[in-house]
Amino acid sequence: MNRQPSPVPRRRVLLAGAGAAAALAGPSLGASPARAAGRHRPRAADSLQPYASYWFPDSLPLGTPGDGITWRSLAAWQPGTDRDLAFNRSTVPLARRFTPVPANTTARAGQARISALAAFDHTAGNPSQGSATADTYAPTHWALLDELVFWGGSAGEGLILAPNAPLVDAAHRNGVPVLGTVFLPPVAYGGQLRWTRDLVRRDAAGRFPLAAKLVQVATVYGFDGWFINAETGGGDAALAAEMQAFLRALRAAGAGQGVRITWYDAMNRTGQVGWQGALDDLNRSFFQDASGPVADSLFVDFRWSARSLADSGRLAEQLGRSRYELWAGVDVESAGWDTDTDWDAILPEGRDQVVSFGFYRPEWTLQHLPAGRTPGQFHAADDRFWAGEGAAAARPGGAGGWRAPATAVADRSTLTALPFATGFNTGHGLRWYEAGKVTSEAPWSHLGLQDRLPPRRWVVHTEGQHPDISWDFDDAWRGGSSLLVRGALDAPATVELFPARLPADAATVLDLTHRLDPASGPVTVEVAVATRPAPAPGRPAPYVHLPAGTLRPGDGWRTDTVRLGPLGSGTLHALGVLLTGRGGAAVAWRLGALAVHDGPASPAAPGGLRVTDTAAVDGAVSVRLAWRRANGPVRHYELHRRLPDGSRRFLGGTCGTALYVPGLRRAGTEPAAEIEVRAVHELFTTSEPARVQLPW
Repeated sequence: MNRQPSPVPRRRVLLAGAGAAAALAGPSLGASPARAAGRHRPRAADSLQPYASYWFPDSLPLGTPGDGITWRSLAAWQPGTDRDLAFNRSTVPLARRFTPVPANTTARAGQARISALAAFDHTAGNPSQGSATADTYAPTHWALLDELVFWGGSAGEGLILAPNAPLVDAAHRNGVPVLGTVFLPPVAYGGQLRWTRDLVRRDAAGRFPLAAKLVQVATVYGFDGWFINAETGGGDAALAAEMQAFLRALRAAGAGQGVRITWYDAMNRTGQVGWQGALDDLNRSFFQDASGPVADSLFVDFRWSARSLADSGRLAEQLGRSRYELWAGVDVESAGWDTDTDWDAILPEGRDQVVSFGFYRPEWTLQHLPAGRTPGQFHAADDRFWAGEGAAAARPGGAGGWRAPATAVADRSTLTALPFATGFNTGHGLRWYEAGKVTSEAPWSHLGLQDRLPPRRWVVHTEGQHPDISWDFDDAWRGGSSLLVRGALDAPATVELFPARLPADAATVLDLTHRLDPASGPVTVEVAVATRPAPAPGRPAPYVHLPAGTLRPGDGWRTDTVRLGPLGSGTLHALGVLLTGRGGAAVAWRLGALAVHDGPASPAAPGGLRVTDTAAVDGAVSVRLAWRRANGPVRHYELHRRLPDGSRRFLGGTCGTALYVPGLRRAGTEPAAEIEVRAVHELFTTSEPARVQLPW
């Protein structure tokens, strides 16, 4: 098949795993020479700070690694000697999800899906458990994603990058698998063919030991598979045949653990790097051979055309595969929603969608913003990217030629069991709040603490003006953010929050924690609950409205409990709120938490809290802590420091059973710092604490 000229402008090559582009032209998904040389932002001097793991296949580069980089061999990795394993292990299982009735008439269920290759930091600089900043890429549009690749790898740091636990925990909570990256870079960016040969080397018994290692890493760390990108030129057909056999061995070894493989359209069966921009005879053996599937999906290089994608989809079906197992690459790293893309080649109007598509570097929504950006500005940009300008998933369309994903792909949901609760926490914040009070003034980020969030940004049904809806970081009930609805409510407005399939009976209640900002007019609030699904795409669910009271400025946070028993037993298909203002006055209504449950519950306490290591850094002490998992269901754990005046200061949280805490300083003349850990239930109730003393 002849490769057609690409309708997609050639992108600039990105520093693999970094957040800025290099002004170099070229076809690679790989690292620039600056990255290959190991030049990057210096990391903190704290030797206890854990980072996401990265390796070379076996042999290491010549010379000396750059500051903050450790060269490691995957062949030598063993879980028992991995000092950071407890900080990098995901504990949240991959949730099952369903497809509700689409929010608009153009979103298709069962057709095109979306993958995303996102870099959260450079290869050696991904903290294992978040960091002390709110300026971070915090994805929330999980309902539209089918796969997320933790993008990275460079010749100067390491070629194999495992995702960190907070990202995997957040994605799994929303039913999205996460893949690590195996990156064999072009020679121009430091790639060496010996690393490709290291990866596919057989042992004396003819087995592929690194295939087994990759499965072991994914299984032990708790993520879902590997994105494999072989771009080092100079190979031959024999090496390509070994790579294909390696992929088959990797698939066989990971089959029982659910390990997925996505293959990038680079190396072809000649051993050369071809970038076909299609599934064709030169690369089909890496996707499917005579014995069956080799990779679960193929990421098609950006050189695709309308013709090559149509041909690729037909070939996939001839091979007995779904055409939607092909991701057509869409490079948004440089231009975001202004990217010139032939969307009709993927998502033609009035016809079945052709293939799936994969975004390369959607963290543009953060990186294109100027210095001094706020979390709110990031989420406004991210919502525009995924839902369209005007942030109205129920009204398809967007700026210019941008085809916002929510207008084409049906969203999914994991709300299928009770209890369900959310504090509308996006996974980062300027402060940490508990019960509406600040318990830490420090900015923070940790995606593992992110709540399940409304997937449709934003669907509102009203005869009047649409209010402005946003994530807000100036106040929260729990975590770092709340949902703020502002505007002149000149007519009642129903705000859709969650599609669901939640069981309900006479004992089921819904708790709503909310308040008004001081300048707001009064608001009457009703819970909107649907016991039947929406009748058709783009149509509202048949809501029943149950009163939740009238709020007035100055009332502060309050929790109203609405009994759902009058609705009878059955299934809750949608949750929302109906807001009614008074006389068209401007309102600012803040939703801090929502929970649906059959009764209160509290978790058991963890045990055995202990300090496992300490280090003095710049006059402060950093510590590593560990504890025993609490019995029964636990959403995550939170750690606090008990100060001499009896108050508690939030130190951090994690879904695992180990936490790194930097920068502890003595308070007055206290003889020891007292640290507590509590288990947190799905309803955000907390256990009794386990305690440990850190003597000064």
